[in-house]
Amino acid sequence: MSKVNISGYGDDLTINDVRLGDLSPEEHEKIELTKGGQNYSPLENVVVSHVKDTSTLICRKPSHNDVSNYIEEELLDGLCCYSAVNQGQLNQTIVDAVVHHLTEEKIPTVPRSIRHKYMSGFLLAASAFTGMDRVVPKVAGVESWELTFKLCRRWGYEVKKIPNNKCIVVGAKGNFHGRSMAATSMSDDPDTLNNFGPFLPGIELVPFNDYDALQALFEEKGEYISAFSVEPIQGEGGVIIPDDDYWPKVSELCKKHNILLAFDEVQTGFGRTGENFAHQLYDVKPDIMGCGKAAGGGILPVSFVAGRDDVVGVLTPGSEGSTFGGYPLASVVGIYAIKTLIDENLSCNAKIRGAQLMEGLNQIKSNFPNKIKEVRGKGLLTAFEMHDEKHLDGHKVSLGLLDQGVYAKETHRTTVRLAPALTINENQVNVLLDRIEQVIKGI
Repeated sequence: MSKVNISGYGDDLTINDVRLGDLSPEEHEKIELTKGGQNYSPLENVVVSHVKDTSTLICRKPSHNDVSNYIEEELLDGLCCYSAVNQGQLNQTIVDAVVHHLTEEKIPTVPRSIRHKYMSGFLLAASAFTGMDRVVPKVAGVESWELTFKLCRRWGYEVKKIPNNKCIVVGAKGNFHGRSMAATSMSDDPDTLNNFGPFLPGIELVPFNDYDALQALFEEKGEYISAFSVEPIQGEGGVIIPDDDYWPKVSELCKKHNILLAFDEVQTGFGRTGENFAHQLYDVKPDIMGCGKAAGGGILPVSFVAGRDDVVGVLTPGSEGSTFGGYPLASVVGIYAIKTLIDENLSCNAKIRGAQLMEGLNQIKSNFPNKIKEVRGKGLLTAFEMHDEKHLDGHKVSLGLLDQGVYAKETHRTTVRLAPALTINENQVNVLLDRIEQVIKGI
């Protein structure tokens, strides 16, 4: 039997004589390559060490001498964990709530087979915040979408009375809902699909932002369709913004055919787009939606499904569950994640700083029209897409920004997404824009 010796904390944390504080960025990468699954491709030669403030990471980069294994530098966080840290790193309100809960209340975890008092608090806060009838707590963001998918199917059979095993859930091409089997089955990304079949049946895709294609499908198969399950703005797809009248027209179409409008607000929710939820930008309300990421304030993974009474009401004991969904500590974090967003008026700041960021990105586009093809965004969910030319490589831009002290990441090769914390200030946005312009100028 192998021995595992673990001691120390922080940089002194040592596993079988390997002390974390002694590892160079290259050695960290080697351990991941040899001991981990290769399901991510992190930026090269950088390791986050700790957090300085709400928008600044301290990272370790290769040393340029033989004296130390690394040097530490500041890194402006332009991605905030894909919108999981909207409230800013180590938000003091949420941290204080966690510390108080663990040291004073002393109720970290109990199962759902017995009630705890914080569940009521979370349900009251989340239902009021979303304006929905019912809420079901989960953990990872993809779990919220997965439950949304299941609820749409059960509602289709039990309420709409779709014949058994004939239910169709419609999605949008270019979507990203996560990596579960149902989410993978709804994807049209070859990298996501490769060698993971056979896939779930009962899924059909239409082009995003194509009302006519959706209408045609509804008219052809509407009696079997339970839901249109979709992101209000496609985030991973490259921040794809629909036409202003798309969602109002879709909402009416869904009502006409008795089809649920199911939104995936995991990335677009919690103030990211300048409203608490992206659907509010279009003055529509979904029948059910999945939320996650910033629902845990960057402290814990917290997600939930919020929906109409008759949709969430199809759940029965034993039909769905989650060991850590809504456990006491997560419930407290979820409550204070909502409180922080409201008290600090972060949606409004996202709208203001997002307008500043978009104006600056459009100016860079004007300065370099042969390099920047398009700028897109709502609030602080933004992206710039470069022309599809070999030298205009998004990964090269990401590495260039890293050298300039900014963390951002490309998607679909030519698009670079920017989604900083909603606490970002005017000066930090100006720094971000200045560094982006320097990198674009140099490629």
